[in-house]
Amino acid sequence: MNASGLLSQLLDVVLALALAPALSGWVAQCRAWLQNRRAPGLLQPYRLLHKLFIKDVVLAENASPLFRAAPYIVFACMMMASAIIPMLSADLPLATAADAIALVGLLAIARVFISLAAMDVGTAFGSLGARREMLIGFLAEPALLTVLFTVSLITRSTSLASMVAYMTHTAFAIYPSLACAGIAFTIVSLSENARVPVDNPATHLELTMVHEALLLEYSGRYLALLEWASSLKLLVYSCIGLAIFIPWGVTSEVSAAALLLALPALIAKLVVGGALLAVIETVSAKMRIFRVPEFLATAYMFAVMGMLVHFLLGA
Repeated sequence: MNASGLLSQLLDVVLALALAPALSGWVAQCRAWLQNRRAPGLLQPYRLLHKLFIKDVVLAENASPLFRAAPYIVFACMMMASAIIPMLSADLPLATAADAIALVGLLAIARVFISLAAMDVGTAFGSLGARREMLIGFLAEPALLTVLFTVSLITRSTSLASMVAYMTHTAFAIYPSLACAGIAFTIVSLSENARVPVDNPATHLELTMVHEALLLEYSGRYLALLEWASSLKLLVYSCIGLAIFIPWGVTSEVSAAALLLALPALIAKLVVGGALLAVIETVSAKMRIFRVPEFLATAYMFAVMGMLVHFLLGA
């Protein structure tokens, strides 16, 4: 591992940790503007994390060590996931040790632990949220894997760094298979991040919430880590989409000048992507939980169509 690669890897992780709350704040700000409401400040997520980190922790009497360890495990999984996604540079030492399949595995580990922790204290809403979370994950993972396999067939690699290097060094072309995969990935991203139309991150209605039900028994630094991990998950999915479908701007070399040019490109793409997410959430209505399987089945259908188009047309 050379010094430049180590620097690029460290910068990738630090940038993810720093930008994740800002992305969540930007989406909330755009939603408020589109709904003609007064928007919260862009730094509001940082203030919330600071407030939670300095607060005392209140735990249920029957909380097990799993309940205490889950926030750290979930946060570590999201941080590791962000470390293998090329945001500024494709020269990432960890990218050779973990490919897109391992990335899906990290996301699955985080889901399992947060769901087990939600059921650990035995509350009704925690168990309800855990079951809904596992249902969504069970249906979303096959679609996400099929999307990644479609792209890997085009780029001949399951490494995200290799995918970015292939796409940035080939002539621009419109791939019908990537178009289908892009629709599937958008649906999966909305579902996995508990966004409208699957879930509303701004609501606290017990009978409809999914993500919030998993966090009801947490407080203090535990809740801060889970909220930070949730923002990291949104950034991870955003950067996966950018790495696969809009990889231009990611540099293949590690130098101060190249990284300084890649940083504005990344921020610009995240700004546009966050605004588009706010538009989707504003024009969409939250669907019933019983319609979510149909929604994710549509994603899987588009992902399979993308793979079939590549096999049949080679495009």
